[in-house]
Amino acid sequence: MNTASDLVKITSEKLLSENGMSVDYVESMVNKLNSSGVDFGDIFFMCSVSESWRLSEQKIKSGSFGIDQGFGVRGVLGEKTALAHSDEINNHSLHQAIRAARTLSNKGGTSDIRLNLSPSYRIYNTGDYDPINSIGREQKVQMLSDMDRFARSLDPRVREVKVGLSSSNESSILFTTEGVTAAEITPQVSLNCSVIVEENGVSESGHSASGKIYDLSFFFQEVPVLPADYVRGVSSVSSVDMEPRYLAIARDAVRQALLNLRAVPIKAGTMPVVLASGWPAVLIHEAIGHGLEADSCRKGQSIFHDKMGEEVASKLCTIVDDGTVHDGTGTFNVDSEGVPSKRNVLFENGVLKSFMYDKLNARLMGKESTGNGRRADYYCKPIPRMTNTYLLPGDDSPEDIIRSLDDGIYAIDFSGGQVDTVAGKFTFTSTEAYRVKNGEIKYPVKDATLIGNAIGVMKNISMIGNNLEFDKGTGSCGKQGQSIRVGLGQPTLRIDSVTVGGTR
Repeated sequence: MNTASDLVKITSEKLLSENGMSVDYVESMVNKLNSSGVDFGDIFFMCSVSESWRLSEQKIKSGSFGIDQGFGVRGVLGEKTALAHSDEINNHSLHQAIRAARTLSNKGGTSDIRLNLSPSYRIYNTGDYDPINSIGREQKVQMLSDMDRFARSLDPRVREVKVGLSSSNESSILFTTEGVTAAEITPQVSLNCSVIVEENGVSESGHSASGKIYDLSFFFQEVPVLPADYVRGVSSVSSVDMEPRYLAIARDAVRQALLNLRAVPIKAGTMPVVLASGWPAVLIHEAIGHGLEADSCRKGQSIFHDKMGEEVASKLCTIVDDGTVHDGTGTFNVDSEGVPSKRNVLFENGVLKSFMYDKLNARLMGKESTGNGRRADYYCKPIPRMTNTYLLPGDDSPEDIIRSLDDGIYAIDFSGGQVDTVAGKFTFTSTEAYRVKNGEIKYPVKDATLIGNAIGVMKNISMIGNNLEFDKGTGSCGKQGQSIRVGLGQPTLRIDSVTVGGTR
């Protein structure tokens, strides 16, 4: 298992030595940057190796492999940021980038920084896996073809199957004007399947995906076979039959498509809604999480910017953002500014306790960074971003929460939504939801859209389950043109009153 020092050694050899550079030269450039008088700055090297395969119409339609590498030099003075970057890693390019970043300030500063090349921060991602080479090309192609054939064999109404496989390995090393050296190696894999079914001229679709910070052997692990009428959070799994995860993904996509084929349009209205555990936390991520990122709050562009210490949710609600979650999609060792991952309590018993800070906004707001300064690539500047954001579990069983509904909706899966962080308003459309009457699930409903205000909905949460679950490892989030991996999670919960938009 790699230590922090091991990761620094591995990444410095890959990103510096193999490009004819030395740590000593980088240290001299860090001092040159700092001597310009910036408040703080850093040099960030990154290399991303990625591969993807796509199948549709029963054929492999594309396969790609790429290597993207480079570095970025950042200097910060007050509210101003200078960023220079290059996709050529060598001494000359770095020297030129340092010259460009130094134009931000000429007030002078110290030049006696010594980099700590033996950091001791705690390791959550060891970087021990090789996702791209963990199985051969023929086995990857065979897996996608098997998923296509398997999905079609499950039901004659299956008309189209699309499968996508992605794997990547990102290596980065950071050197700061505070003497911090930090490194990260992140192997990632993801697999998705989309299915279209047709009956009597009516078509519907289903989608399923899974991923992990791991290698491709993850998709060959055996998992229980789920029945065709399986409803997550309600159905028990008594089968002893097992199948590899990649076939389970195809099975789930077919199940959802067939479910939508018999789903009934829902009448719009205000009603209680139960959200399932796991992925429905995308509502918390979007409607709450983005509004707690410090850049929005500092600029007054969030409904939460002036509500610190106020009750903004039900007393049952404690929400955390935690970059240290075991196997979390958004877990890392240090953020993109060299701050170790942390567990930050955002809401505690309904009271707003903290925003999520990067170094820049923390400094301007008189706070400390919470380890949320993240960048998507070497040419990006760090901004406040979520890691793994989730609602802590309560005491109720999922079964009791569903039984509490006299007439309402049980929503299990969602597609994308729209959020206005300034006003706190949101809309989210379900891709799998059910009508519940007298505490029993009756039938699937189509395109149920939740419409509401973040604070109003959070205050209407009356029951929280004891079954905290996280996403399936494929979560990503876009902001200011930067897409990063994030995790999210929640237990089953009940919202007493939500506006539900329908199609009739």
